[in-house]
Amino acid sequence: MKPFLILQLRPESEASDDEFQAILLKGGLQAQQVERVRLDINNLPHDIVLTDYSGIIVGGGPGCISDPVDKKSPVEKKIEDAVMGLMPGVVTADFPFLGCCYGMGILGHFLAPGSVSKEKFGEPVGAVECHLTSAGQADPLLAGVANDFRAFVGHKEAVQDLPEGAVHLVASGPCPYQMIRTGQNVYATQFHPEADSDGFVTRIHIYKDRGYFPPETANDLIKEVRGEDVTMPELVLRNFVNRYQTT
Repeated sequence: MKPFLILQLRPESEASDDEFQAILLKGGLQAQQVERVRLDINNLPHDIVLTDYSGIIVGGGPGCISDPVDKKSPVEKKIEDAVMGLMPGVVTADFPFLGCCYGMGILGHFLAPGSVSKEKFGEPVGAVECHLTSAGQADPLLAGVANDFRAFVGHKEAVQDLPEGAVHLVASGPCPYQMIRTGQNVYATQFHPEADSDGFVTRIHIYKDRGYFPPETANDLIKEVRGEDVTMPELVLRNFVNRYQTT
């Protein structure tokens, strides 16, 4: 089997390692079936060949694509430039791509620069009720996912308007564009398909001083997250792997 390329954007090792293990578990993958690249540490090769891989999975991160360039750290710029540099080839080739969390910002910004901002649709950390659109009900990556399901979110920015030509697959009350597709094989989710309660508790501890919520509310937020039963989103990862794994 050709490996899946997993690109990680979290510069915090504990968060990155936890996310990587969650992607493997929820995607039904073994470590030897993937190539992991932490973009805060490593560079992508300039001559990367997409067809050497079954597909690309991009994880989340604390950065915001809509932040002014002069407000981004050198590491944030490096990470963002690396992923954005792949997008012309990915979209032109309609190559299997699943961007999770930050990946929605990457895809939205590439398809329609300026369409991702903090103007509206930011979401507090926690679980929200999501709904499949009619297109979502017919999409193979959402096979087996209930029409209404809960998913973990927590974002400062969001796609404000659906980019031209993109297909709207999942919506929620706080944020209308929870999952989109362009072409037939390039996807992004605002929600976290890899996250469960334990994983989100880990992130609450790590990011409690990053402006997602008042730090003094962390313990209450942890109790709330532990009370959630979030299982449907992981099917998106599993379906992506099952659909695109190639030899």
